[in-house]
Amino acid sequence: MDIETKIELISRRPTEEVLTIKDLRQLLETNEHPIAYNGWEPSGLVHLGTGLICAYKMKDLTEAGIHFKAYLSTWHAWINNKLGGNLELIKKSADHFKHSWIALGVPENKVEFIYSDQLYDDLDYWAKTISVAKNLTIARTRRTLEIAGRKETEAKHVSEFMYTPMQIADIFQLEVKICQLGIDQRKANVVAREIGEKLGYWKPVCVHHHLLQGLEKPAIWPIPEGKEKEALASAKMSKSKPETCVFVYDPPKAIRRKISNAFCPEKTVEFNPILDICKYIIFRELETFEIERPAKFGRNIQFNTYQELLNTYIRGDLHPMDLKNAVAEALIKILEPVRDYFERSKEAKRCLETIKNAEITR
Repeated sequence: MDIETKIELISRRPTEEVLTIKDLRQLLETNEHPIAYNGWEPSGLVHLGTGLICAYKMKDLTEAGIHFKAYLSTWHAWINNKLGGNLELIKKSADHFKHSWIALGVPENKVEFIYSDQLYDDLDYWAKTISVAKNLTIARTRRTLEIAGRKETEAKHVSEFMYTPMQIADIFQLEVKICQLGIDQRKANVVAREIGEKLGYWKPVCVHHHLLQGLEKPAIWPIPEGKEKEALASAKMSKSKPETCVFVYDPPKAIRRKISNAFCPEKTVEFNPILDICKYIIFRELETFEIERPAKFGRNIQFNTYQELLNTYIRGDLHPMDLKNAVAEALIKILEPVRDYFERSKEAKRCLETIKNAEITR
């Protein structure tokens, strides 16, 4: 595969940003199979964002010949007090994450799944953590706390300030050349780019993907001017609000209910979670998106691109409920293999039941 095709795959939607395309091209010119990673706090059920969006990028990068490491950071979840800080339950959640991605078609033979414990027995890892920490001020570390889903003012324990140095040490311990994480992890990845060479390592390329919006209406609507970035950060899909997200194994009835109740303002694109799903999932999966409508409302309509759908919606020629109904049915079909997988696999089913019965603390 030529380099430009690889770059196209790596940059493919849901990628939002590459730091930088020039650096990525130079890396691929000198390394045919560089290591990329994404890292997750295993901490509950898997929704469309953690599931489909992340699975898409794992599949894109492995198709491009990248050695992808899926890092299940149980200790970061422990630090962040996920699942009540129960480390054994967090490890079970990590198994559950792995099952979910395999069910979504992530090639198990091409993705290396790694748990924190495999790194943390190595003293060299902790030496890297201290080296990173020695190059970070308290103020800079506090500004990165959004990578842990916290505001700068929320840190109360010393362990929370270890989160960023450990995450950056993960990159160099895993020999990662491409950091492929959500856009909410940008601040940590930028620090890795800034200090990597100073510490005798390298400047990793960063490939940040889109964060899917939750289904609820923003707390303040319309969004005040100048508050768009803040509003978008708080609007991301969250498993802690189960009625505002679609889980990858949700039954059809639940998917229809959640999508039907979703925020979807007429003729409005900004902060519209249904259009967000269309842009990043529906048109990733389907060549043609058909919306069924009664004859009195214009009959069925087909779209071949997201832009066609967008233009029609903005004009007011497509009612939100017709769009919602079509999106729900498309998701039901897209997620059918996941429901089948969790029915067939006894181990996956046990993991899912354990996590369903756990208290989600964050």
